[in-house]
Amino acid sequence: MNTITDIFFDLDHTLWDFDKNSVLAFDKIFKANHPTIDTNQFVEIYAPINQACWKLYQVDKITHEELRYQRLKQTFDVLNYTISNEEIDQISVDYIEFLPDNNLLFDGAKELLEYLFSKYNLHIITNGFAEVQSRKLKNSGIESYFKTITNSEKAGVKKPHRNIFEFALSLAKTNKENSIMIGDCIEADVQGAINFGMRAILFDEKNTNTSNNVEKINHLLELKKII
Repeated sequence: MNTITDIFFDLDHTLWDFDKNSVLAFDKIFKANHPTIDTNQFVEIYAPINQACWKLYQVDKITHEELRYQRLKQTFDVLNYTISNEEIDQISVDYIEFLPDNNLLFDGAKELLEYLFSKYNLHIITNGFAEVQSRKLKNSGIESYFKTITNSEKAGVKKPHRNIFEFALSLAKTNKENSIMIGDCIEADVQGAINFGMRAILFDEKNTNTSNNVEKINHLLELKKII
């Protein structure tokens, strides 16, 4: 690993705890406007639907607007909760507004970044929307650790497309031989980076990936033993 100079992280579900922060955002919305909804039950259903919608968005099968609408509509359908399209649209707006106000990170995230900061150049590659991701980084207190932030809006493509990795390396002024990608999504983060020719490590907190063909960790601090 002595050749590694630059480490690229995904943000959501890797450093920033998307699911826990979603609970806080939805809880605020539902308490004000839909008090009969159990927030934890909603998010339990919403989380896999959101992931499935993101996978479609990553390969341009749905638009940004369809992503934001469908992940909510499908969740309400599963709950058999009657709600208008106008109300769904308003929840979508409120959710994006409230979500970055929360700042829960995965256990060990700050300790890891502090450990790596003096040893490597740290960067973010995210498919998330630029303004929202910027607020997440700032509000969670980790923005200062990263030299560059690459998002799909800047790059013009999304992970796993090789061009977003090319764009990120160019922005970071480094090369793939000296870089490593760390993320939670096997397709977008890990396979995308590997197909580009870059080493990658899967962050699999819930230990759901059974493949022996990828490097993986279940806790962020395990990285201290690797890099």
